[in-house]
Formats: sequence, structure tokens, C-alpha cells
Amino acid sequence: MQRPRFLPDNFTLILIAVVTLASLLPARGAVAQGFEWLTTAAIALLFFMHGAKLSRANVVAGLSHWRLHLLVLAFTFALFPLLGVLLKPVFGWFLNPELALGMLFLCVLPATVQSAIAFTGMGRGNVAAAVCSASASSLIGVFLTPLLVSWLIVPGEVAGTSTWDAVLHIMQQLMLPFALGQLMQPVIGNFVKKHAATLRMVDQSSILLVVYTAFSAAVIEGLWTRVPLPMLLVLTVACCVLLALVLWITTMTSRKLGFSKEDEVTIVFCGSKKSLASGVPMAKVLFAAPQVGMMLLPLMIFHKIQLMVCAVLAQRYGERVD
Repeated sequence: MQRPRFLPDNFTLILIAVVTLASLLPARGAVAQGFEWLTTAAIALLFFMHGAKLSRANVVAGLSHWRLHLLVLAFTFALFPLLGVLLKPVFGWFLNPELALGMLFLCVLPATVQSAIAFTGMGRGNVAAAVCSASASSLIGVFLTPLLVSWLIVPGEVAGTSTWDAVLHIMQQLMLPFALGQLMQPVIGNFVKKHAATLRMVDQSSILLVVYTAFSAAVIEGLWTRVPLPMLLVLTVACCVLLALVLWITTMTSRKLGFSKEDEVTIVFCGSKKSLASGVPMAKVLFAAPQVGMMLLPLMIFHKIQLMVCAVLAQRYGERVD
């Protein structure tokens, strides 16, 4: 029986189910801690398998693909902040001042790493370049985001200890498993390639775990009670508009500059994402405690929307005929 065209793909349906589950039964206490550990392990396994799958030649090519990396960084730390500044007066018409500043804070954050790479893998993009671009974005963002916040939102500085802790966390959780996978590549590389379906399952499982844990935390923090429903809907529309603009610009720019389809996939998924994992600790350092929840609400909504939309895009990219 042919699948109805209006029905989303299975992975998108599972994503919706996971969001619904997190809304009704969010992970709390020890259960939430268990999911955090499981998510960390899944992400480490994801990077290890990608490291084991990629040949050294592909990794070197990914590292040397400077045009792609510069373009992704320009989208993350120049295009997004520019759009945030230009749209700030519009946001101020429909949102309260805290949410309007939260939209601007969203725009100066680094790109997410694990889901960008997972979606690039699902979309059959340049995974080696995605690992380099997304990781570089996170590392640079640790230093650049506080400067952009001080310039565009409020004056302030980030404590050196928090900065270096964030850098070490990124290196330990993401780059170390990838490097170990690369060291094991001559031994298990062929085995991993033959079991590509398993790698795809790890990709999707890591995304589902991130969605559930992040959305659970948002619900427990009072996602549905902090703002009136009409304003929440307006905020959701604003996040959708911002994401649509960035997706269109990243897609068209990569094509105009003559990048391959694999590179286009990488640019779209690495250049259009914002990191909830980086945004939460940065907000706690940069803003007063009463402000943090409201400042993070736009990021929480944007994060969920980008996962949903990019899941559909990754599925379509992955089904293309080369």
C-alpha cells in the first residue's frame, strides 16, 4: 500500500511522539539524570562510529575545506546576529522585552554539534566537514558569544573558569570519541561501513534522546506557564520565520557559490542551527537568575522547531538520487 503524501515520514512521526511524551511525562530527578548519561553515551558512540567510518583522506579533506568552514562560521556569527538586530524592533511589537532579547540571545549562540552532524549523516552530506565546522563553531562560540552578548544585549564578561570548562567538555564529549574512532578506523572501518544501517540508527537515536531530555527540562521549568498562549504562538511563529530565512539563505548561497550537494547538506545543517546545550550554561553566567528562564524560552522553542524541520530536510536529502 502506497504511503499517503500528506503523512510525514516515520522518523518525523516518532519525533512528534517523543515531544508529546516529554510534555506529558517529562523525565525528572534520577530518571532525568539517567537520560542525561544515556544521551551522553549515545553522542559519544555516534562520534566514535563516524570517526571509524571516515577514511583519513576524507578527514583531511574535511579539515582543509576552508571555504565551507568560513561560510558556516559567517552564517552562525554574522548572518544570525544581523538578522536578530534587524528583526528586534519587529519582535518588540509582539513580544515582551525579555522574549525579544531572548530572540537576540538565540542569534548570537554557536551552532549545535551532535544534531547537525547526525542530520548531515542522514542527509548523506560531507560528515567530515560537518564534524570540523560544528566543533569549531562550538569552540569559537565559547569566546565569541559572550562578546556579542556584551556588545548587542548587556555589558558583562564570562568567567575564565566557565569558559575553559566548556572547551574541555566539548573536547571530551565530542572530539575525543571521534579521534578514538579514527585510531580504530584501520581495524573496524570496513565493519562499520558494512553496517551503515546501524550507524543510521545511532544517528536517529541520539537525536530522539536529545529531543526528549531537552524538552523534558523545558516542560519542568514551566514552558507552558511562563507566557500566555497567544504570545507563545507568536514566539513560535517568530522562530519559524527566523529559521526559514536562514535555511533559504544558506541553501541559496551554497548553490550560488558552486558547492557540491554533499557540501550543501553540510552548510545547511551546520549553518542554520543554534545550540541549546551551549545556550543554557551561557545564559546562567551572562544574565541575572530571574532573567534566565525567559531569555531561554525562544531558544527552547527554536531548538525543537529546527530538529523537526531538519529531520524532514535530512530525510529528503538522504533519498536523493545522485
